[in-house]
Amino acid sequence: MSNDTNLDLAAVDTYLSAHLSGYKGPLEATKFTVGQSNPTFELRTPEAAYVLRRKPPGVLLKSAHAVDREFRVQRALSGSQVPVPEMFLLCEDDTVIGSAFYVMERLHGRVFPEPTLQGESNETRTAVLKEMNRVLAGLHMVDIDAVGLSDFGPAGNYYERQISRWTKQYRASETSVIEDMDALATELVRSVPADDGQRTLVHGDYRIDNLMFAPDGTDCIGVLDWELSTIGHPYADLAAVIMQWQLPPGKQGRGLAGIDRASLGLPSDQDFVAQYCKRRGLPGIDNFGFYLAFNFFRMAGILQGVYKRALDGNASDPERAKAYGAYVPLFARHGLEALRSTFN
Repeated sequence: MSNDTNLDLAAVDTYLSAHLSGYKGPLEATKFTVGQSNPTFELRTPEAAYVLRRKPPGVLLKSAHAVDREFRVQRALSGSQVPVPEMFLLCEDDTVIGSAFYVMERLHGRVFPEPTLQGESNETRTAVLKEMNRVLAGLHMVDIDAVGLSDFGPAGNYYERQISRWTKQYRASETSVIEDMDALATELVRSVPADDGQRTLVHGDYRIDNLMFAPDGTDCIGVLDWELSTIGHPYADLAAVIMQWQLPPGKQGRGLAGIDRASLGLPSDQDFVAQYCKRRGLPGIDNFGFYLAFNFFRMAGILQGVYKRALDGNASDPERAKAYGAYVPLFARHGLEALRSTFN
């Protein structure tokens, strides 16, 4: 965390004094330095701690940084199989601190930056990955009608909509011809599976470092960073986990490629998918390579956008953003390989 808050503490203190039950200043704040696109702060008073998450100030894309959606989905999940922090209040009045924000419970626990869970025992690794699987299956079994989220995303084929969206995003930020990316976009459109009727809440960025675990155990106490959540198809979240694991280990890839998983107590891709299917009562998943390829395509589109912003001088970390450009052809190639392979 950083002490550079760039947050109007006096305005926050005044607002919370008027709107948050039990709140009593004085107030201090520290900004979290981990890479969330919505600036996030720890708020501290002599008696309590909270987390404030806000839209970045300034002009933004219409659908970007929707903290109101983050607040809504987490409040709806309170008491469900999906652990989330308690939501205290949402302020959509931009005049208070310059952009909308919400305040939630400050959780205290462990976040593992990589799926290798370095320094942990094999028993802990096995238990954490099983818990990650349980929470994901639980997320996809939430009754979206019962929790008031049936309108949280549009109707229609999720993959057709997403492929169209990310193709447009990629074309808008394209800087050179990448033949594998063009081929992947074309083949994905041709390969969209028939609608199987599954319409669930999806997290959109489900990975180990977006989960918080108990300080002294392996229970998940919070699923974090709901910025990309919507109503969609559950296999997109499941395949996103597997996609991440197929990347190189370390701070950049944060994957498991080349790792002897069995020696570390970590599941294979197939074992993780099988666990998930058992939890949801599914016989298996046909054509899993499509869902994997879709995730590689979407991530390639995201990375190309970051790269283009770096070239345009609009990236917060230009050198790192430029480095991402080199990964776009790699992700496109992985996507084609996944689409043309048999996952078993």
